[in-house]
Amino acid sequence: METASKHVPKTEECSSPFKELRTVACGLLAVCTVATASPIIAANQRLPPLSTEPNRCERAFVGNTIVQANGVFDKPLDLRFCDYTNEKSNLKGKSLSAALMADAKFDGADMTEAVMSKAYAVGASFKGTDFSNAVLDRVHFGKLNLQGAIFKNTVLSGSTFDNAQLEDAVFEDTIIGYIDLQKLCTNQTISAEGRVELGCR
Repeated sequence: METASKHVPKTEECSSPFKELRTVACGLLAVCTVATASPIIAANQRLPPLSTEPNRCERAFVGNTIVQANGVFDKPLDLRFCDYTNEKSNLKGKSLSAALMADAKFDGADMTEAVMSKAYAVGASFKGTDFSNAVLDRVHFGKLNLQGAIFKNTVLSGSTFDNAQLEDAVFEDTIIGYIDLQKLCTNQTISAEGRVELGCR
């Protein structure tokens, strides 16, 4: 009888690490689920509800103070439906990485040296916007107006321009990868001069 009772605690001790491993595994799966649910990562994912924060549009003038190039940020920057038409000073050099810009207006704005890594701008308008020396990598520019936009010495690697209007856009000294360039050159709205600047064949 004593021998049997001595073996019972050992069995419980052996099963304990497996319970801990199960708990850790479930925790890791939960983290992965949350991480992959980010609305910034892919264009086809659902976006969060519109922010109710007062003066949320003015936050663009400060930008993301803590943000990484991969789009990880301390607080979402929700600029959807905001109007920055002809804004000539407050957006220059700002970090707007991972910003939600869908359906916002930036027509005629000066966004020189701005950083917009992984921003989501589908449906926005950037007609005549100056993006000179800006970093616009991995930005979703689908279905928006970029007529006359200036991309002089601008980083466009990984950005998408599906169904964007690019008439009279300037692409002088644009920095873009070969595959991205091939995709961009399929846009029929780019002027002959723009195609020469890009090196489209």
